Amino acid sequence: MSFIKTTEQSSKYEHLEKMSVTELLTNINNEDKTVPLAVEKVLPQIETLVTQIIAKMKLGGRLFYIGAGTSGRLGIVDASECPPTFGVPFDLVNGIIAGGDKAIRCAVENAEDNTTQAWIDLQEQNINDNDVVIGIAASGTTPYVIGGLQACKEKNIITGSISCNAGSPLSQTAQFPIEVIVGPEFVTGSSRMKAGTAQKLVLNMISTATMIQLGKVKGNKMVDMQLSNSKLVDRGVKMIMSEIPVSYEEGSQLLSQMGSVRKAVDFYQQQNN
Repeated sequence: MSFIKTTEQSSKYEHLEKMSVTELLTNINNEDKTVPLAVEKVLPQIETLVTQIIAKMKLGGRLFYIGAGTSGRLGIVDASECPPTFGVPFDLVNGIIAGGDKAIRCAVENAEDNTTQAWIDLQEQNINDNDVVIGIAASGTTPYVIGGLQACKEKNIITGSISCNAGSPLSQTAQFPIEVIVGPEFVTGSSRMKAGTAQKLVLNMISTATMIQLGKVKGNKMVDMQLSNSKLVDRGVKMIMSEIPVSYEEGSQLLSQMGSVRKAVDFYQQQNN
C-alpha cells in the first residue's frame, strides 16, 4: 500500500480569502467537529499503549514524548501539566522537542531533519528500558522522531506514536502506533489545526488515564494537585469539605498543615476513627 499524506492534501474549501469572518469560523468549526470522531475510531490503540505505560510506571519507569514543531510543543504542554495536576515528580512525564527549549517559541532550522539527535536528547535524561517513548508527528515522517524511536527499539525501550496519516513510516517504526486520520486541513497543510487538535486529545487521554490508574485521582478529584495559587488552594479546601465534615476555615487549616487534599482527608479520618 502506497503512503499518502492526507494531512498535506488540498483543503476542500476554496478562496478562503473571500470568506467573511462568520464563514471562516463556521467552516473551521465544522472541520474541528470531525476530530473527536476520528479519535474515537482509535480508542483500542490508545488503550493498548496506555496499558503499556501503566505497567512500566509501576516498575519505576517514565514517559517521554518526542516531537518537532507543533507536535513537540503539544508533548511539552501535556508533560508540564502532569506535576501540578497530579502531584507527580516533574521528571515522570517528559516532553522533548527537536531543537531544544529554544524551539518551544521559535523554529530551529533543520532540527526536525536530524535522525540521530533525538536519541542524544533521550540519553541526556538517562533513558532506560523501564521507560516508554512516544513519537508525535502529524505527518508520520519526521526524521528526528523516527530516528529516536528506531534507537529506542534497538535498546528494548517500548515505543508508541501519534500521527495523522495512515501507514506512515513513523507508525511502521513504533511498536504501538496510534493513527488519527483527520483528513485535509482547512488551510492546506496547516497540521497545527485538526491534526494538532487530535494529538492534544490523545495526549490528554494518555496522561489522564495513566494517572488515574496509578491512583492520582480519588472519586473525580485531583487530590494530589500542587497548591500553587489561591484558586487551587480554594479548590482544595472545597474538595476537603466535600469529603469530611469540616468548615471552610477548618479545611483551610488542614490543607495548610498537611500540604495536599489527600493527606488532609486521610489525617482527619485517622484522627476521628
